[in-house]
Amino acid sequence: MALYARVATLAACLLFACASADTERMHRWRRQAENATAKKEDSLEQELCKSKDAGEWFRLVTGDGDSCRDVIQCTASGIQAIRCPAGLFFDIEKQTCDWKDAVKNCQLKSKERKAKPLLYTDEPLCQDGHLACGDRNCIERGLFCNGEKDCADGSDENTCDIDNDPNSAPPCDPSQCVLPDCFCSEDGTVIPGDLPAKDVPQMITITFDDAINNNNIELYKEIFNGKRKNPNGCDIKATYFVSHKYSNYSAVQETHRKGHEIAVHSITHNDDERFWSNATVDDWGKEMAGMRVIIEKFSNITDNSVVGVRAPYLRVGGNNQFTMMEEQAFLYDSTITAPLSNPPLWPYTMYFRMPHRCHGNLQSCPTRSHAVWEMVMNELDRREDPSNDEYLPGCAMVDSCSNILTGDQFYNFLNHNFDRHYEQNRAPLGLYFHAAWLRNNPEFLEAFLYWVDEILESHNDVYFVTMTQVIQWIQNPRTISEAKNFEPWREKCAVEGIPACWVPHSCKLISKEVPGETINLQTCLRCPTNYPWLNDPTGDGHY
Repeated sequence: MALYARVATLAACLLFACASADTERMHRWRRQAENATAKKEDSLEQELCKSKDAGEWFRLVTGDGDSCRDVIQCTASGIQAIRCPAGLFFDIEKQTCDWKDAVKNCQLKSKERKAKPLLYTDEPLCQDGHLACGDRNCIERGLFCNGEKDCADGSDENTCDIDNDPNSAPPCDPSQCVLPDCFCSEDGTVIPGDLPAKDVPQMITITFDDAINNNNIELYKEIFNGKRKNPNGCDIKATYFVSHKYSNYSAVQETHRKGHEIAVHSITHNDDERFWSNATVDDWGKEMAGMRVIIEKFSNITDNSVVGVRAPYLRVGGNNQFTMMEEQAFLYDSTITAPLSNPPLWPYTMYFRMPHRCHGNLQSCPTRSHAVWEMVMNELDRREDPSNDEYLPGCAMVDSCSNILTGDQFYNFLNHNFDRHYEQNRAPLGLYFHAAWLRNNPEFLEAFLYWVDEILESHNDVYFVTMTQVIQWIQNPRTISEAKNFEPWREKCAVEGIPACWVPHSCKLISKEVPGETINLQTCLRCPTNYPWLNDPTGDGHY
């Protein structure tokens, strides 16, 4: 029995040893398999990420439907995936989710790879005054970022932001930039004329975008009723950035007669935002200078006062837009948005570098020096309780501040943003609207008018003025006490009289540039032959 027990014990030990050896072998095989899998995954990840920029989103699978909602990104901790919400697709070029109908690149896996110039090398590749393309061929420095591809690989136009354009405008130099023709400061917050903030009248600019017509004429009459007066006794004023289609030019004429400013917002209001980012100088000229021709002719504006530009969708057109503005003698642009900051920014001229970063998704800001004023759009603070709430991105257009849901919220929003300007450097406060937002929300309109009346009643140093009137003050700064007699602010002080016509001509017109449509144009002047458009802004049929 003892011998049997020893044999049994020995057998059990051998069996256990064998089992242990098998288990160890299985663990080793599993580790080897896992390591091989990890290496394959690392190799796949490296392959996917090797040509991607930091933070770039891209697709694994192309096509419509869910494939166009799904993208991935390479990060330090591995691959990250997101899916756009229902109803949205991911726009590879914009690098953001957008409405399905607006996304045209579901068949692209990643952004187009563009050749980059060799601007900075250990040893110079080119002679003085020349720079190297991506293919190492040299061209003149001035040809870089001029809007035309001069390098064979197009690399001279592929890296053209403010930090990389070799011909970019220099930083602000106050010794060279002097009023009345030039104004800049390093951070954009300095008050013109170095006036103390307490002596500066607080300017407020109200603007409206798009067509003036029967949908909004009564709203404008209610706001600007002749009873709301600035401290100098003149009617409060606004600036209208007018687009062409559906505009009633007799109403535009009356708005101008009343002393408001008329500026241009394009002929077509092209719905493709990328058009405005990439438009040529000629495209910009047809849209904006052509719109000025239309306004001046059909609204009978003959005082050369149409001098402002705002691009549709606030899409900045880079150097091409500002080159056009110089060539066509526009005074100012009001398209560029400055990110929310305290204190806010003053308007500036574009002779020197912008005092803030190019703000917005895929925006194309100008980099060169331009003889144009920028009525910069300071973002508004949309937090309900700025002293306690977490930081939120600002909003440029009032109607894009999506968290305003009640009249009381809007009233508090207006007061807080007024205080941000009034209690700091008194940079002009811009309130930029689309009329429909106020018209469709009576509670917001009531809160707005209550606020305007309250500000005018409680402050003798606040003026509601036009964009051009702001520039006139910057060019010739005046204290609060001097502002009451500041002549540019007294022009068309309180206009009486009757409109140019009570019943305008209603012209039903066609144009071969807008096929299949008959469009109504209302004007106090005679009807044109054709509906005015890009290549025939006078409507005379002379293309």
